[in-house]
Amino acid sequence: MKPRAVVLLSGGLDSATCLWWARARGYAATCLSVRYGQRHARELSSARALARAARVPLHEVDLRLPWLKTSSLVDSRKALPDLPLSAIGRGGVPSTYVPGRNTMFVALGLSLADSIGAEAVVVGANALDYSGYPDCRPEFYDAFAKVARLGTRRGDSGRPLRVLAPLVRMDKAAIVRLAARLEAPLGLTWSCYAGGKRPCGRCDSCKLRAKGFTQAGRPDPAL
Repeated sequence: MKPRAVVLLSGGLDSATCLWWARARGYAATCLSVRYGQRHARELSSARALARAARVPLHEVDLRLPWLKTSSLVDSRKALPDLPLSAIGRGGVPSTYVPGRNTMFVALGLSLADSIGAEAVVVGANALDYSGYPDCRPEFYDAFAKVARLGTRRGDSGRPLRVLAPLVRMDKAAIVRLAARLEAPLGLTWSCYAGGKRPCGRCDSCKLRAKGFTQAGRPDPAL
């Protein structure tokens, strides 16, 4: 039997690449998406499309945490950042940071993995080309690897339950190139913070994505 892995699937470029990365490495993937009150559901429909394309199961979880409205990703009344590309990630933690989001997501991934006998949780974080989020750093995922070892049934039995962040030291251009090699269907992905029918082109995520495709010398198939 193939080893099993839980892939945290947001519907964006990074998580889609991780899903195809896991498949290429022989994992039988189960995906997990989280609805946490984000200002649009467009990314979740992309996650469903990606799971269908990969022919893998997808679990969707609802979190109702009113305090997350401190983030402009959750409270649509707050303005999204519109910074020059050179300034992204240089002004401290941005308003789009969702308190504890990656902590909750990885914990849910570990719970699902432990319940189905998976040996890994795959996360699409990357630290070299990001917007200043403290929970995208390699050290954060190294710490979670210890949590997985100490706080799960699988870990307690001496079998590894790993937290894998294969993109964590890549920039967006490298991720685009990897996705192309893996033939991930990036036309199905959605990265824009604003939602709508087409990406806004102004938010941090749109600008970083555009930079990645430009540097990789490839057109963005989602546009």
